Amino acid sequence: MLPSSRPANDDPKRLLAEHAALTRRHLLQLGLAGATLAATNARCGAAEPASHARAEAVAKLEPFFTPPAEFRDVSRGKPLPHSLPDEKKREVGLTRETWQLEVLSDPEHPARLGRELKKSDGTALDFAALLKLGEQHAVRFAKVMTCLNIGCPLGMGIWEGVPLREVFWLTKPREDIRRVFYYGYHNDEPSQMFRSSLPLGRVLEDPFDLPPVILCYKLNGEWLDSQRGGPVRVVVPEAYGFKSIKWLSHVVLSNLHHANDTYASGNNDLDSPLKSFAATLQVPKSIQAGEPLVVTGYAQVGISGLSKVQVSLTPAATTWEGDPYFTKAAWVDAEILGPPAQWGGDLPDGKIPGETLGFDAAGQPKTWPMRLGKAHWVAVLPGVPAGEYEFRCRTIDEKGAAQPLPRPFRKSGHAAIEAVTIAVK
Repeated sequence: MLPSSRPANDDPKRLLAEHAALTRRHLLQLGLAGATLAATNARCGAAEPASHARAEAVAKLEPFFTPPAEFRDVSRGKPLPHSLPDEKKREVGLTRETWQLEVLSDPEHPARLGRELKKSDGTALDFAALLKLGEQHAVRFAKVMTCLNIGCPLGMGIWEGVPLREVFWLTKPREDIRRVFYYGYHNDEPSQMFRSSLPLGRVLEDPFDLPPVILCYKLNGEWLDSQRGGPVRVVVPEAYGFKSIKWLSHVVLSNLHHANDTYASGNNDLDSPLKSFAATLQVPKSIQAGEPLVVTGYAQVGISGLSKVQVSLTPAATTWEGDPYFTKAAWVDAEILGPPAQWGGDLPDGKIPGETLGFDAAGQPKTWPMRLGKAHWVAVLPGVPAGEYEFRCRTIDEKGAAQPLPRPFRKSGHAAIEAVTIAVK
């Protein structure tokens, strides 16, 4: 049994029965002008239409996992490497048949290695050799891919590959290794190189029960295509997307003592892991006075986990001077939906692949919501008098910190509280 199991979110009959009481509970919690009017409406049967509206809204939610073709794309390069003609991709190693990975010592800050993996002497790692490592070491895990500076996640998937440490050990490392940096194909133009880096300790072990950093070659059970960074990319489970370099071609082992990511020059925080935050998916721009408000959304579940999603509806004229995080708003708990009956994402046979980290043998998550992923939520609020209102949503993490805390700074990842204006007529 999941710690917080709930009905599958695609069963309208069960939803209607369970949530007839949900609106009545919100009537008591909301604390807004007009709550008395809404409570009267509920006693007269308004709860049933609200439950129907809720069930309809939940039925329209996006799939939990994103089909690979529907991931948002923020690729870099001129031309974009995934747009190259097939012949050019074969020539530069962007196919499974021609891909090779060089693992080298940093010439400026040398690491002491027993060997390098180089194309020049025929020792570079090819795709077949990577899969051979995968026969013993492959892992798969669920992760939301999201950009440091963009609020909307790029997609949610199950990523599969070989831990980077397994390739690291092939170099027979000795000492003077403090950092690993890596980059991908960039049109053989130095100015287009985009690289990221990790401390060696993160590559060699997985703190706090995190999955390992992997050389990824599958997404949702299928070969990683070129647009998603194939044939091989890095995926860093707890990190924003800029750490998960596409079209991987080089891993460099270095004695450098600091990060040398391309993102460093953009005034970005290079080391902050994923944050928890909430956002809306379906919210009406206008409703009738006294009509219940039904809103759905998602929560990104960052490294600090997720205990609640909360929502508030306040008159648009409300001032928040001295309260930039809206702590004095009348926040009420939304409902975090449980694991879906259908996972989506074009998974083979519609099932979670076997031995996916965080899932049991039956393909059910061991905990919910899952860290480093997302969760859907729904809120049903009572009707209010005519006027203009602002709807907000926020997360509460597992330690009780309310979004945007504990890290409210923009450069360490998006966590601003979303506000949506709703006209009540």
